[in-house]
Amino acid sequence: MAKRDYGTGTVYLRGKTWWLQYYARGKVYQESAKSKKKMVAVELLKQRLGDISQGKTPGVHFEKVRYEDMESLLVTNYEHKGQKRPRINHLKDFFKKFRAVDIKSDLIENFINARQKAGAGNGTINRELAALKRMFNLAIQSERLPSRPHIPMLKEAPPRKGFFEHKDYLALLEKLPDYMRGIVTFAYRTGWRIDEIRNIIWNMVDINERLIKIPGDMTKNKEPRTIYMDDALLKLMRHQGLKRKGCEYVFHRNGEQVKDFRFIWNNACRDAGLGYGYKLNQRYVKKWESALSSGPMMHDFRRTAVRNLSRSMISQAVAMKITGHKTTSVYRRYDIVSKDDLERAARQQEEYLNGKTTTKTATN
Repeated sequence: MAKRDYGTGTVYLRGKTWWLQYYARGKVYQESAKSKKKMVAVELLKQRLGDISQGKTPGVHFEKVRYEDMESLLVTNYEHKGQKRPRINHLKDFFKKFRAVDIKSDLIENFINARQKAGAGNGTINRELAALKRMFNLAIQSERLPSRPHIPMLKEAPPRKGFFEHKDYLALLEKLPDYMRGIVTFAYRTGWRIDEIRNIIWNMVDINERLIKIPGDMTKNKEPRTIYMDDALLKLMRHQGLKRKGCEYVFHRNGEQVKDFRFIWNNACRDAGLGYGYKLNQRYVKKWESALSSGPMMHDFRRTAVRNLSRSMISQAVAMKITGHKTTSVYRRYDIVSKDDLERAARQQEEYLNGKTTTKTATN
């Protein structure tokens, strides 16, 4: 059947299905109305022409964008900025069959429910939702989409405030296998992140100058870092050197880089009476283990180091260089005050005030 004109566009039959054709910005668009009814095609054509008259990109342009296209934009954006690739595997598994225009609020709620049923925490889900939101924003910036759906954020638990008292650190150290003791000792004294510690290789260590230097591509804030080894760290590096076994990594397990240590960590924490810190897949967890209280995690050494540096009266600027904190606000959040700190402060103030013989009190 011949094409039938409607303004600057036409509708026509292709087999038994109605199609429409129109022009925008010097380009010809053809799309199926996905209907055997002519009026469906006419109404869709009017909608497209209305968008064009308002300077909008025709909707068919947006309808071709799929989740994979948005994910590609995100990955490229992270690569250009030199940022670590976000964790988007669960997003991909759930949304890979959908067009971007079909990813609406109800579908996003289904994703949230599925992740919660799988045992993911709200913080983890929020990081994934933030990645999805960024995908949509990048697609809008590149004019591939006109808008994005509402993407809610879940309420998260307050930031962890755990840290190690020295006796707890010693108790844990005693229960860990030898290959983990070096990592834990280094974390306790420096506050470095676990990925920074297990990626240290020997050409970053200068025993004679007592320096350890790591490049910016190994740190979270992308800035290189240098620390001076005190006697304990120097002794640790020499001990690790005796166990080198031709491995380039300072901390290793039988010549291989240390990777997943959560089972070993949890068992050591249990034996030290500290409880469990890491959530593990339920099929690997014994029934009685679920009764244990939430225990420490490796990242707690970061707060511990900040607290110890503060107690040692080391300036904040120098301490931040050691731990690798970029902003004072985050550093201060890690500077945890314990009950013992408060008690010590009260006693120090009491001693000071008792020395002021002329000071009057409310009980005088």
